Amino acid sequence: MDAIPRFETLTRLGFAARGVLYLLIAYLAIAAGRNSDSSDVMRSMADGGGSRLVLGLIALGLIALGLFAYGAWRALSAAYDLEGAGRDGKGAIARAGQALSGALHIVMGLFAAGLALGVVASGAVGETSDKAAGWLMDLPGGELMLRLLALAFMLGGLFQAWSAYRLKFLEQLDGRAARQAWIRWVGRLGYIARGVVFALIGVLLWRAAGAHAPSKAGGLAEALDTLSGASRLVVAAGLGMFGAFSLVQAVYRRITSPDVVRRFEHRRRPAGGRGATVRH
Repeated sequence: MDAIPRFETLTRLGFAARGVLYLLIAYLAIAAGRNSDSSDVMRSMADGGGSRLVLGLIALGLIALGLFAYGAWRALSAAYDLEGAGRDGKGAIARAGQALSGALHIVMGLFAAGLALGVVASGAVGETSDKAAGWLMDLPGGELMLRLLALAFMLGGLFQAWSAYRLKFLEQLDGRAARQAWIRWVGRLGYIARGVVFALIGVLLWRAAGAHAPSKAGGLAEALDTLSGASRLVVAAGLGMFGAFSLVQAVYRRITSPDVVRRFEHRRRPAGGRGATVRH
């Protein structure tokens, strides 16, 4: 199938874009003492002038393309089970997470594209976590939905930690890369740090729901704000390792399950076409 290699190439660009964003978040936290999230990093690329601005806009364009591709892959993974999660209860939870991740990355891609095209001002505050939490709490049953979102982040943090403990993140890597000790440790430490951040975001959302105060909600930057001293630097360094592991995934990750490819090839064959050929 000619479309699959092209789709996988774009998805790898998405992993690379995610990796660059996490590396920059870690760099700003460690070198500049500035706690940022992905939107802050992308805004900084649109600031400045001259050659710096040109390079920043080119980088934003590539990041936007990568985030769109990654989001589309996650959404399609949820819809067509591209990674073979299955249709039982466990698989349904995994695919729901894939769908949410896909939607979030597509939104981030739109934000990056808006910055690159000048549609979104680089100094604009954007849709911050507290504004999103406030919008959610204004809905009927908003407090309950915010608490459920908080629990989802906490469970996501536990899942990241479990993946780090059991090295689950290696299952989708090429066998040669998975056997490299440095890749295992970079991924393990990266997933632990990401799990800590997810759990902290969940705590912030839970507190915001309990206090009916959306301003207490927060994202990645606010999660880092809750830490101080060495703990903040350690978690930031871990996020940098997650970014490095994302770059490894851009090269060595298996994007589509072979079983899924065979399933799509079977669908492409004409009915009764026993001798039909399929292009690869």
